Amino acid sequence: MEAATTVEFASAARALTREARRRGLVGPSFRCPPRLVGIDRSIRRRPDGAVVSIRLKGRPRSAVIADMIEGVVVTNGLRPPQSDRLRTELWTALETASTTRSAA
Repeated sequence: MEAATTVEFASAARALTREARRRGLVGPSFRCPPRLVGIDRSIRRRPDGAVVSIRLKGRPRSAVIADMIEGVVVTNGLRPPQSDRLRTELWTALETASTTRSAA
């Protein structure tokens, strides 16, 4: 499995925030790494949304993306079935964006 790069992280962060806002949801801010040592993902709530922090180093790209998507779900306090639907839609949106960039 390929490790996530900071460029991919930044691109995914922009796409996920854009997709969340397009759906009328709060698009969190993303940063790396988390301030807390030894964790893969953390979330800090703010009055205007949230900051989702993700550890990239030594982690597969798919794990990083999954944590980012989960950050959008948690930021918006979604529950099934809405949360399940959003996860699928966000994965699809990222795959479509990736395919479009590769074809260009």
